[in-house]
Amino acid sequence: GGVRMINVSLSDLNDYCSRAVGYIDKIYIHWTAGRYNQQFNDYHINIDGCGNIYIDGELTDHKSHTWMRNGRAVGISLDCAYGAQWVNDLGDYPPTAAQIETLAQVVAVLCVDLGLPASISNVLTHAEAADNMDGFYAHDPYGPNSTCERWDLWVVTQGDEPGSGGDVIRMKAKYYAQQWGNNI
Repeated sequence: GGVRMINVSLSDLNDYCSRAVGYIDKIYIHWTAGRYNQQFNDYHINIDGCGNIYIDGELTDHKSHTWMRNGRAVGISLDCAYGAQWVNDLGDYPPTAAQIETLAQVVAVLCVDLGLPASISNVLTHAEAADNMDGFYAHDPYGPNSTCERWDLWVVTQGDEPGSGGDVIRMKAKYYAQQWGNNI
């Protein structure tokens, strides 16, 4: 079958989270390396170029998004980065401002509802996970500091300081959670 993504709102995510409490420890954030409206079912949640949220199945479904880290984990991806070469060339489909803000809001909802801190121990870009920055799988790194096979969201905006992407997303997620009366 094809991809059966359902367009959902931020508030719809509360229901998905309620069914996943106690089963999720990690959130991995990616880009698809595709175009703005091209979703892939390797991820639980896709965010298109306009910031619309799409979900595939349940958050507890086993998806193949992050090498050796797919158990007890949610994969979120921005539909972007087709043709991206490196931090100073994010191609013709760089992450949009709408995607970045929606991603931060989605991370905030998941962290609040699932009881996870928005720290590098629990919320990582694929680039950070590939470099084992969570200490989870301490050999065979494949990120920006080694083989550079995966560098998703090493930056969120072209020309940003390399390695700043995860901090930007986590800080924005903390901000949104705080606006909603929660600390994560």
